Amino acid sequence: MTSMPPYPALLDQIDERATAFREAVTAAGLTAPVPGCPEWTVRDLTAHLGRVHRFWAATVAAGPADGPPSAEAIGDTTPQPDLLAWSAESTHLLMEALRSAPPDRDCWTWWGASEAPMTVAAVARHQAQEAAVHTYDAQEAAGKAEPLPAAIAVDAISEFLVASLGSLGPWPHRPARIALSAVEGPTWLVDLTPAGAKANPAPSGDPLATIHASASDLLLLLYGRIPTDAVVIKGDSSAVAELLAWTDND
Repeated sequence: MTSMPPYPALLDQIDERATAFREAVTAAGLTAPVPGCPEWTVRDLTAHLGRVHRFWAATVAAGPADGPPSAEAIGDTTPQPDLLAWSAESTHLLMEALRSAPPDRDCWTWWGASEAPMTVAAVARHQAQEAAVHTYDAQEAAGKAEPLPAAIAVDAISEFLVASLGSLGPWPHRPARIALSAVEGPTWLVDLTPAGAKANPAPSGDPLATIHASASDLLLLLYGRIPTDAVVIKGDSSAVAELLAWTDND
C-alpha cells in the first residue's frame, strides 16, 4: 500500500467532506432519492453517515480491542428531528475521538483479513474515503454531482485495493491482473487469484485489462456509482465486470 497521507491532512479531509456533505443534503432535501443507493432517500443517507461517524468514534476511543465496540459504548444512534444538527454532532464526535488518539495506536477494524494496518490513522484514512463517496451521493441527489477531490481519490484507490479487496477472501473467477490508470498519473495493479486480491504486485506480465479514467471516476466505478461506459477499458472487459460484481460496495 502506498504511504498514508499525513494524519492532520486526513482529519482535514474528513471535516471538509462532512461539511460539503451537509451542504449537499440541504440542497437536495431529505426526501430526494439517492441514485447511488437506490433504496435510500437523502434522509437515509444522512442517518447512515451519522451512525458511521458515531460507530468509529467509539471504536477509536476504545483503543486496542479484539472486536467492535458494544452498543453501550457506541451510545444512542437514533437520528434526531433536527437531522443536520445531529449529523454535525456525529462528525464532531468522530473528529474529537481522532484528535484525542495517537494515530499509530491499534484499534479494531473490519479489514483485519487484509494487509492494511489496524490503527487509528487507518480508520481516519478510510473515513476520508467514506465521507467523500457519500458527499458525491448527496450531491448527485441534489443534481450537482462533483468529482471527488483528487488527493482523496488517489489515496482512496490505494486503500481500497488493499483493505477492501484484501478482505474479500479468495477470488472466485479465473486469475486476472487488472490495472487502474488515472489521468492524474498514478497506475495501480491488482492480481486476483484463489489466494485473494494482491495490490501492487511485482510488475511481471501485462494486465488482462486496464481501466483508464480520472482518479475520482476510478474510485466511483469501484463503488458502483458510475457505469463502465463512463471510463475507458482496454483489454478483457469481462474481467472488469467480474471485479466490479465481486466488490459490490454500498
